[in-house]
Amino acid sequence: MFEISPLNKRRFKRFMKNKRGSVSLVIFMSLFILSLFAEVIANDKPLMIKYHGEFYFPVLKQYTEKDLGGFFETEANYRDPYLREMIEEDGFIVWAPVKYSYATIRYDLPEPPPTPPTWENPLGTDDQGRDVFARLLYGFRLSVLFGIMLTIVTSFIGICAGAVQGYYGGRIDLFGQRFMEIWSGIPMLYMLIIMSSLIRPGFWWLLFIMTIFGWMGLVGVVRAEFLKGRQLEYVLAAKALGVSDGGMIFRHILPNAMVATMTFFPFILSGSIGVLTSLDFLGFGMPPGSPSLGELLAAGKSNLYAPWLGVSAFLTVSVMLSLLIFIGEALRDAFDPRHIGK
Repeated sequence: MFEISPLNKRRFKRFMKNKRGSVSLVIFMSLFILSLFAEVIANDKPLMIKYHGEFYFPVLKQYTEKDLGGFFETEANYRDPYLREMIEEDGFIVWAPVKYSYATIRYDLPEPPPTPPTWENPLGTDDQGRDVFARLLYGFRLSVLFGIMLTIVTSFIGICAGAVQGYYGGRIDLFGQRFMEIWSGIPMLYMLIIMSSLIRPGFWWLLFIMTIFGWMGLVGVVRAEFLKGRQLEYVLAAKALGVSDGGMIFRHILPNAMVATMTFFPFILSGSIGVLTSLDFLGFGMPPGSPSLGELLAAGKSNLYAPWLGVSAFLTVSVMLSLLIFIGEALRDAFDPRHIGK
């Protein structure tokens, strides 16, 4: 049975004593879990339809208009008044709390977009007539998922590179450091601009490009821990007993190096989200139409007479990054060896 060590219990208690960090973790996780159910909260498709005694779930499956009593084989347009009236004559429709998805364009607005907040659009619409709340909800989820994936991939590569350099040292460490110095001098933004003209940007393409340039963040920390750890007495004793290099790295030195590394994860995550938002703002990020916080910020910049666009996007990004910074500070204090006995 898995059992938490007394040291980790003290670290957890130390983290929970930091009210700002623990409350930030609860708020951030609540918002993230809520965003995972974005299709249930904001969607232009009904959550459930009962028609002629049968149940349909458009949010999970695509139905044609003919399946619901219409005449066409194309996907049903649930906002069509004729189709809605026909369904409600012998059934009912259950809608999401917000009846618009991130890409839904309202053509029945009382005035040209962007329009101010109303009961139907709590945060108004953007310059293309799309619901701002839905775009913020989907954009929050996309940004966090992208940041988490980028953090995991870049941290894994950086930890492996730092471990190899620190453990073996010598020429491997020397050539590795020189390569990092050259590679870090390549401007990532210029490379993205050049490649954006050749390849259509997308989620996985951006993740790949940013991984190539963002894996060096943890190399220095892990390398320093391995340079120090390989000289410790228990490591030298294990090596004298014939423990393999893999066993030395993964069983004896890496667990200690991960203590210092874990405190950087929230900061790397916030940096990843910030970079994606910046690229979207400049137009070199996700494809046009994606639920992007940066694109919403750019729309607010282009429509200064519609302050709800810039203010809502700015508050979302600032609150999200602030929560991550507070969590990172609490983790750093919890893993600080000076506070182990407290």
